[in-house]
Amino acid sequence: MSEKRKYKKRYCKYCEAKVDFMDYKDVANLRFSLSERYKIMPRRLTGNCKRHQDMISTVIKRARAAAFVPYVVTRKKVITAPFENLR
Repeated sequence: MSEKRKYKKRYCKYCEAKVDFMDYKDVANLRFSLSERYKIMPRRLTGNCKRHQDMISTVIKRARAAAFVPYVVTRKKVITAPFENLR
């Protein structure tokens, strides 16, 4: 038999905070769901539930359409800390 893997239990931080609505203009909250190349992070890495992951993906897509978040970042222009100026 294979050994049981010991992973840290992931939880949905939006369920814990009881979030029902997310605004696409609030880019500071989206930074936890975007990678350094502004790609949407998958559920298995962020720990979000399906409901909130779907909500996050639509909010990020709306923010991209409104030019709050860029669509593509090339390999040469990768930003090390993309949301550092939002603190």
